[in-house]
Formats: sequence, C-alpha cells, structure tokens
Amino acid sequence: MNDALVGRGSVPRIINVMTTVNGAPLSNYRVDGVIVSTATGSTGYSLAAGGPILYPQAEEMLIKPVSAHLSLPYTLVLPPTAVVQMVVHTNHEAVLSIDGQINVPLTDGDTVTVKRSRLYARFLRTSPRDLFYAALEQRLKVRE
Repeated sequence: MNDALVGRGSVPRIINVMTTVNGAPLSNYRVDGVIVSTATGSTGYSLAAGGPILYPQAEEMLIKPVSAHLSLPYTLVLPPTAVVQMVVHTNHEAVLSIDGQINVPLTDGDTVTVKRSRLYARFLRTSPRDLFYAALEQRLKVRE
C-alpha cells in the first residue's frame, strides 16, 4: 500500500536493478535500492530519499532510485496503470521490503513486479480534507 523497495541487503555494496515499465526498458540502476511508492508512501521512505510528495488522492506511483551510482538518479512519476518490473543482478545479498514490514531475500536474477491492485482500501477521515497540507507543513518545518 505504501512502498516496495528492492535494495541491497546487509552488505554495503550496490546492486544492479534492471527496471522496465509496461515492458519497455527504463534503466539499469546501479543503486543501494529502488523504491516504488504510492501517494500514501510518498511521505515516507521515498521522501526521506529525496523524492517528491504526492497529494493523498493521487493515483500515480513513483520510482525513486536510492543512492544511484552512475545511473539515472531522478524520481519518475508513473500513471496508475503502470506495471514496474525489477530484475536484480547481484553477487551478494539483496532484499525486497514491502512497507518496511515484510522483508524477502532476493538473489541474482529474481524479478519483482509492482502494479496497482484491483482492491481499494477505504479509510475513515476524522479531520478536514485540507488538514493534510497544514500537517505536512508542520511536520516538515525546519526547526531552529
């Protein structure tokens, strides 16, 4: 629901992540990791890695490389219909981390596919819709 990370494991060495969107090649990232994030997840790990903030009702997804080395370092905003495939190339430990809660070891050649689910989550809102922006400003304000 928030984000999926394909990243290096406990060994502090980059991994190669061959990434395609809807079957078309995007990049062979040489990175610590690649985050695919929803709007909900855009204010979490993706933001901490330098990614943009999507408004809460956005249906788009983000691809955010983490510590890119000699590869595309920019965040890409994708439509909700996008299917992202990431193939891991590494000779050491790698991991798939979903929402920072579920961690699955990956090995060389493993493929991770991320796409929008057909299922929707509904949440009860107890505060005004525009509170997101005020809360965001408060949380991100630089403290002196």
